[in-house]
Amino acid sequence: MKLTWLGHSSVVLDLDGVRVLTDPLLRPHAGLLRRLAPRPDPALWSRPDVVLLSHLHHDHAELRSLRMLPGAVLMSAPANVAWLRRRKFLNTVPLGDGWTPVGRGVEIRQVPAEHRHRPMPHRPNDAHGQLVRGPSGTVWIAGDTGLFPEMAGLSGMAGGRIDVALVPVWGWGPRLSAGHLSPETAARAVALSGARFALPVHWGTLHPPFVTRFARSWLEQPGRRFADAVAEQAPGCAAVVLSPGQSWAPPG
Repeated sequence: MKLTWLGHSSVVLDLDGVRVLTDPLLRPHAGLLRRLAPRPDPALWSRPDVVLLSHLHHDHAELRSLRMLPGAVLMSAPANVAWLRRRKFLNTVPLGDGWTPVGRGVEIRQVPAEHRHRPMPHRPNDAHGQLVRGPSGTVWIAGDTGLFPEMAGLSGMAGGRIDVALVPVWGWGPRLSAGHLSPETAARAVALSGARFALPVHWGTLHPPFVTRFARSWLEQPGRRFADAVAEQAPGCAAVVLSPGQSWAPPG
C-alpha cells in the first residue's frame, strides 16, 4: 500500500496492483480558487484504474479534470453516476452498501457521510465516503463530512480494523460551515473509526484570490493542529501529515 497526496482531497492510493484516485483536481486552479501548491505532477496520478467521487461539489468533481482520465472507471453514488452519464462519462459504476470488486482482490463499498449543507440546484447532492480494502489493508476515505456517531461502526462495515483514514480537516479559512471537520473534530472521527493511521486532507491547497497576502497561516496550520489533536484524542492512531506531492507507505 502506498498513498500520495496531490493536494485538497485528491489522493492516489496504490493498493495491491490497483490504482485508485480520489476526488481529482488536476489542473492549476479550480475555478476562482487558487492553488497554494504547484499543479499535481502527472507522473504521480497517471493511469488510475478507479476514480472515486465523494460528491459533486466543484472542488471534488471538476469535470475538466475527470476528462483527463479517459481510461478510469468512475465510481460514486447512483444519483451522481446518473448525472455523470448524462454528461458523456459512460465508464461509470454506482456504489452501494455492498462490496464492488475492482480486481486483484481489491473491493470498494460506499459508507455514510454527513454533508448536506449548501445544496446545489444543478447537480445531485448525494455525499458519501468509501472503504477500499485489499489483501494489504483497508482504507477509509471520509469525503467531505461532519462528525456523526455511526463512524464508530466503520470497522464493522470494513470487516476488520481500518488501517488508514483519509479525513478532511479544514475549509477555505478559519470558519467552517456545517458538514466539515476541523482538525480537532477530525481527530475525534479518527478515534471513533479506530484507524491505525490518519492522513489529513482538504487543507493547505486551495484558497480564494488574495487570501495568502494576509492569512497564509490559515492554510498552513491545520496539519499541525490535526497531528496534535490525534496524539491527544486518538492515542492508538498515528497522524501522517504530508505535503502536496509527497508519498507514504504504512509500515508492515
